[in-house]
Amino acid sequence: MAKPLVLMRNARTRLVLLSMVLSTAMTVAVLALVYVTANRTIAGETRSVVTAELAGLADEYQRLGVIGLLTAIERRSQDASERDALYLLTDRGGAVLAGNLVRWPPGVTAGSGWIELDLIRTESGESVPVSAASIRLPGGEGLLVGRDASARRQFDRVLLRSVGLALLAALALSLLTGWLLTRLVFSRLKDISRTAGEIVSGDLGRRIPLRGTGDEFDRMAATLNEMLDRIEELVGHLRTTSNSIAHDLRSPLSRLRQRVETLTDPDREPDERGADGARALAEVDHLLRVFSQLTEISRAEAGLGREEFEPVDLAALARNLGEFYEPVAAETGVTLTVEAKAATLPGHPALLAQALSNLLDNALRYAPAGSTVSLTLSEIGTNVVLAVRDHGPGVPEEDLSRLAEPFVTLDPSRTGGNSGLGLALVAAIARMHGGSFEAENRAPGLEARLILPRGA
Repeated sequence: MAKPLVLMRNARTRLVLLSMVLSTAMTVAVLALVYVTANRTIAGETRSVVTAELAGLADEYQRLGVIGLLTAIERRSQDASERDALYLLTDRGGAVLAGNLVRWPPGVTAGSGWIELDLIRTESGESVPVSAASIRLPGGEGLLVGRDASARRQFDRVLLRSVGLALLAALALSLLTGWLLTRLVFSRLKDISRTAGEIVSGDLGRRIPLRGTGDEFDRMAATLNEMLDRIEELVGHLRTTSNSIAHDLRSPLSRLRQRVETLTDPDREPDERGADGARALAEVDHLLRVFSQLTEISRAEAGLGREEFEPVDLAALARNLGEFYEPVAAETGVTLTVEAKAATLPGHPALLAQALSNLLDNALRYAPAGSTVSLTLSEIGTNVVLAVRDHGPGVPEEDLSRLAEPFVTLDPSRTGGNSGLGLALVAAIARMHGGSFEAENRAPGLEARLILPRGA
């Protein structure tokens, strides 16, 4: 008893049984419809023929009387051996006058309607199943016309046997189909389960194998693999960020501790205490900025804020930021130019403005006096590209891929308190909008690009 219960808990067994039940039910319904329709058709044809013959013989009686009717029945009886036609004419007392049946069926009244029963044929003396109808003639005679139903019963037996064989074939086919279907489905599920188990064990690089069929399973596997790629990317960013936090925040925290210690030194002069307090506050502000930027990066990576997406006029956004940064650029002797082609796409206005501000801050930090920083908005294919270019020293080619990593500062002497999170936030905002961040040396200078798809 326990083993069948265990089997019924198996999804594969339930699917096979369900396939068998549905296929069997459909087959039974179709075969039953065929059986009933065939029998009704044959019965209808038989009744039509018998009714027509009764009417024809009654006409013979009306025209030629009993003698004419006897002649007609004898003639039809002699020609009816291959048609299984049965006729019987009796007088008022029930004596047989003509026909190929031994006697009038007992208990049957002439004109009582359609009957089905067994009667004895005259020529063979055997009992045969008969489907017949009868009438009472004006002279009191009884007239019965019918058909031998032996062939019909034989047809019923053959049809029922065929139905049984078809049902067995349907059961076998449904069992085979169910097994093949579940084998296909569960083999693909096994691939997913095995891959998921390996990922749970720590191998984040594992992916669900594709079989190249291009079917729904392959498409689902490709979608899941894209999700796993994204998860691996996020986990990688998390690890990098965690390591960077542990490494890069150690120094400001150590400096902050030293400032606090000096504040507790009773031998320090009031002026020195004030300077130490100001430095400690600066360190605290720096740490708060770092944690604020980390929070923004985490929110962008998680896609928080997508519900606030709205149509953004990027051209207006670029021009507004250009006007805002123009005085800042002028203070350092840098010329800021803006060239923006009209483009609107769904996005988060504040975050896009933050990303563009970070690109401009980075460009102005490294742009030499007397040079130009350009902000351009253009369309390339289905993408909208916001590009900021300076004419500074550029970045070593081997470091270009590291620009968007958290806490990366390639020139510590010019960070100015920068934590190295600005471009990391730009990349996170780009990914949040379904786009990407790219950087390229242009000799001279560096061009940083925020690439956004129109369907962001």
